[in-house]
Amino acid sequence: MWPRWALPFGVVLLLLLSFGPGLLGSQGTEHLSYSTFLSDVRHHDVSSVAVGSQGQVTGVLTSGKDFVTQAPVWALTTTDLSHQLEQAGVHVSAFQQGGSLFQQGGSLAQVVASFLPMLLLIGAMVWMGRRGLASTFRTKAKVSDAERPHTTFDDVAGYDGAKEEVREVVDFLQHPDRYLETGARGPRGVLLVGPPGTGKTLLARAVAGEANVPFYAATGSSFVEIFAGLGASRVRDLFAQARASAPAIVFIDEIDAIGGRRGVAGIAGNDEREQTLNQLLAEMDGFTQNTSVVVLANTNRPEILDPALLRPGRFDRQVTVPLPALADRERILAVHTRDKHLSADVDLHALARGTPGFSGADLANLVNEAALRAARANRRTIRAADFDAARDRLILGRPETSALLPDERRRVAVHESGHAVVAALSPTADPVAKITILPAGTALGATHQLPVDERRLYSEQYLTDLLTVRLAGRAAELVVLGQASTGAADDLAGATQLAQRMVLEYGLSRLGPVAYPPSPTSRLDGGPDRPYADDTQRRVDAEVTRLLNEADERAAALLAGHRSALDKVTHLLLETETVDGAIVYDILHRVATGSPEGPVPSGFAAWLADPSSDTHPFRDTTSRRIQ
Repeated sequence: MWPRWALPFGVVLLLLLSFGPGLLGSQGTEHLSYSTFLSDVRHHDVSSVAVGSQGQVTGVLTSGKDFVTQAPVWALTTTDLSHQLEQAGVHVSAFQQGGSLFQQGGSLAQVVASFLPMLLLIGAMVWMGRRGLASTFRTKAKVSDAERPHTTFDDVAGYDGAKEEVREVVDFLQHPDRYLETGARGPRGVLLVGPPGTGKTLLARAVAGEANVPFYAATGSSFVEIFAGLGASRVRDLFAQARASAPAIVFIDEIDAIGGRRGVAGIAGNDEREQTLNQLLAEMDGFTQNTSVVVLANTNRPEILDPALLRPGRFDRQVTVPLPALADRERILAVHTRDKHLSADVDLHALARGTPGFSGADLANLVNEAALRAARANRRTIRAADFDAARDRLILGRPETSALLPDERRRVAVHESGHAVVAALSPTADPVAKITILPAGTALGATHQLPVDERRLYSEQYLTDLLTVRLAGRAAELVVLGQASTGAADDLAGATQLAQRMVLEYGLSRLGPVAYPPSPTSRLDGGPDRPYADDTQRRVDAEVTRLLNEADERAAALLAGHRSALDKVTHLLLETETVDGAIVYDILHRVATGSPEGPVPSGFAAWLADPSSDTHPFRDTTSRRIQ
């Protein structure tokens, strides 16, 4: 075995032998012009010279310093140069330029040095030949946590449905004989599908921890290299390691890097990736019948995977790991905050309710941001305000320190008040939680709405109210200020996208019960971008415009009918910059009942405590305004 420093040492030695003598020689040799050389000869400053056959003159000055010059051709064919050298008493010799080192009188060390680079190259080739290219580019797969992860299902908060799906894999790996006795074939492969950050890798490690088997983890991109056949050899090496320690689990992270569709536009030329995929298919359901190795893989793009990878016998099961629901988010927050010091005002249920659409990774980042904010304030205890600020920063971006101009500040307050008032007046809209006009990121203000519960179905009324709320900011600017601004750009984009989905996917328009959902594989398969004609596109555009115009008219009518409440919320926002959602409902109730003072009626207070009840205080008023 050669030491690890042998190869870099050889490279450095090769460079020194190739360029070192020339650099050292040039530093000790003086380059003279031919005229200067003749002047030195006349002044007896030259001790000896050696004249080459092509006119190169080297020698030593009387001071002991070496020199070199180039004599013209005519000086060698006449007696002028030799005559001057004889008169000055200079010792003269000659050599043949362009000859070998032996012809030039080179030493044995120079001869060896000239052959040393070739010897080093031959030695490197012999070393690589003995070691073998396959071992040089060995697989990058690794065995995690000393071959057996300690992660269990208890460490994966929530996702009870996904756990039940993969529990069969654990049972098969723990009791394979039970399946063999009944003639059943255990699961060969399980594909975990879900958005990024939902804990697919953690769930795969938990399966290995529960089964107490080796866990071989590799990323899909680690199999694809520039050398043809190298990825396939790594797949063979990985499965050979897994079979040697079977029962075992092979986990491939982001399998779409090697499992994409073969022979489609833009991918067909990658022969190395296709060879790697073919080897993976053969290992999972090829010539071997060894089922004691289970393959787990994850991806967030299952639509681009090759159909041969998803057929029975390879990835037998697809387990969906969705974004966590409300109860799951609360349990995930409990896991991430169990080693944190929380103040008494922190309510994990309220925090989970205020983070819809957050993945497990997002929730972990939220807790970390809140802890960082507490640490910057030199506190060990994390408060509810820290979580609120952390959520705003994750959703909206970093708070801006630059202040708005007075007219911009008023316009933003009018805009956000319009969102809040229309949301409070809409029967099916999510309740208003907070309004702010403090700039953060690209947003100059924000109106936060918290869903009462996780929705999986959306009624037409809910989507209509959502369109109305999104356009309410622009409508408020028109009602109060007489003209709109560029601040409604994001609202318009979101509302237009929602209206398009209502027409093209949900069938909630006059176009009829038709749907044209986007096909994620249409471009991969070479299909058209849209599966309908130009005339249908014109009808779709007309329906989208109609939905947006009707929502805009509803928002303007609601705000004009509740102008007094809109002005009060705007004034309060300009004073305090942040207003709680309950205050918006309180202002609307007092304006509607004409009672500027006094407690909130019990029925209204009950609805604020339980917004899921079907007793919205403004349902009748809203219905009349919409009609």
